[in-house]
Amino acid sequence: METEETISHPRFLNSGEAGLPFSPFSCDLVAGIDEVGRGALFGPVVAAAVILPGCALPKLMAAGIKDSKKLSSSRRITLAGQICELATDWTIGVASSTEIDELNILQATLLAMKRAVLKLNVQPQLCLVDGNQPIKDLLVPQQTVVKGDETHVSIAAASIVAKVWRDSLLIRLASKYPLYNLENNKGYGSQKHLLALQQYGPSRLHRKSFRGC
Repeated sequence: METEETISHPRFLNSGEAGLPFSPFSCDLVAGIDEVGRGALFGPVVAAAVILPGCALPKLMAAGIKDSKKLSSSRRITLAGQICELATDWTIGVASSTEIDELNILQATLLAMKRAVLKLNVQPQLCLVDGNQPIKDLLVPQQTVVKGDETHVSIAAASIVAKVWRDSLLIRLASKYPLYNLENNKGYGSQKHLLALQQYGPSRLHRKSFRGC
């Protein structure tokens, strides 16, 4: 199995195979976990879990994979298609606006991540979780990685898949909630979005616990 260390791109590290200090055993099935939508005012927080085979790593490196926030929308869509085609398994987990208001955004984010992992058909040996908060009550070994979408291909892949999935959802919801310019702001607090909230108030899918709603 090829590891990310063998690929000529110093920014990315090994995805969890033997050799990293946090990996106590050889891992062939590593799931990268990341989320999108934490700072949005509207809609769910969405997490993705992606397991990549070793043969996918050089292909995705050559395709220019990186943190989803640093890619154009069209590039994310293209890469997401490649990731889903190459992945051993991938899933999406969601926590709703209501759950965000009830639990708080951090706990809802961890819930979305847990749901993504539990939906995997292939059981990972290790989960690499972007950030510094472990997923509660997860029975799979896990390791948190701060800025993991900048250093681990599997986490970067998860960030892209989650972003494309959530953006697609928001575009569909924009036709049902046309007042808030969702097709452009994807639920985040743009000036037009905030002005619409002041004028019309929040919809049922806005996060009532967030400032601005």
